[in-house]
Amino acid sequence: MRVRLELTCVMFLCISAFCQSSPATSPAEPCAIPAGLREEISRKYPNARVVNLADLDEGDRKLFQHDHGTQCPGIVKVDFYGDGRPAWALVLILGIGSKMKADLVMAHQVGDSWETNLLESADASVPVVWSEGPGKYRDVYGEKTIRATHPVVVFYGYSTWAIVYAWTARGVEKVWIRD
Repeated sequence: MRVRLELTCVMFLCISAFCQSSPATSPAEPCAIPAGLREEISRKYPNARVVNLADLDEGDRKLFQHDHGTQCPGIVKVDFYGDGRPAWALVLILGIGSKMKADLVMAHQVGDSWETNLLESADASVPVVWSEGPGKYRDVYGEKTIRATHPVVVFYGYSTWAIVYAWTARGVEKVWIRD
C-alpha cells in the first residue's frame, strides 16, 4: 500500500512539473523575436514589427496555415550560413496604409552580438517567409540557377512573386522563382 501511495505521489509530481514547464517549451507567441535579437531589431528598425497571421488577408492566411501550420509568417530560424550559429529571417512591417512596406532582414549571431542585413523590401503587399532545404533553385525564366549547400530563405508575396535567397561562396544570392 505504501509503495502505491509513493508511486501516486511521484506521478502527481511528474505531471505537475510537466504542466508547469509546457508553456516554456511551446511559446504562446510564435512571432516573438528571441531575446537579444529583439533589442537589436528595435534599435535598427524602430516602430517595425514582425508580420503575423492577422496581417494576412483571409485567403493568404489559409494558404500559409495549410502549408506551415502554426508557424509565424514573419520569422523563421534557419542555418542560412551553414555555421550552426543562430540565424533568423524576419519580415518586418514598417509604416501603415499606403506607406507600408515590408523588409526582409537576415539576422546572424556572431559572438555576443547580431549582424543584420536588409535583403529586400516590398511595397503594397504583406509577404511571408519560410525556409527550404539545400538544393538547386532555378529562376522563373530559366536564366539563373543557385546551388545551395545550406538551407535557403523563401520570401513570398502570395499571388504575385517569390524569391529564394541562399548563402554561397559569393555571398547572398537570390533567384526569382515566381514573378
